[in-house]
Amino acid sequence: MIDNRTAPWAALVMRIALGILFLAHFGLKAFVFTPAGTAKFFISLGLPGGLAYITMAWELVGAMALILGIWPRIAAVALIPVLLGAIFTVHGPAGFFFTNPNGGWEFPGFWIIGLIVLALTGDGALALKPTPFGRK
Repeated sequence: MIDNRTAPWAALVMRIALGILFLAHFGLKAFVFTPAGTAKFFISLGLPGGLAYITMAWELVGAMALILGIWPRIAAVALIPVLLGAIFTVHGPAGFFFTNPNGGWEFPGFWIIGLIVLALTGDGALALKPTPFGRK
């Protein structure tokens, strides 16, 4: 049974938490590794260096969309490929547990589940621009 009084607030909490995680992930790339360093890391994985800049922009825009509630369901689904990329290039080969060297895919996998839950649950309370479909 869904409690329709609290479900929008639960979705809000999930939306903001996911957005903050993406904002932190962007911040790590932008301010710790630097954009140039992130691009070099992508190249070391056999990926185009320019993909690092696209990924960073995707994380920043997606994070802000989630936090502010701008088409949050679409933002949640759109961010899943970023995490799948992280799993297939870095975390998957490290095994399941995130405590493994290079971090396993446990955390990004759970993060994907959170995004799916948000996309299925709805925009949540206080969304500035609710997703234009899926509403009653």
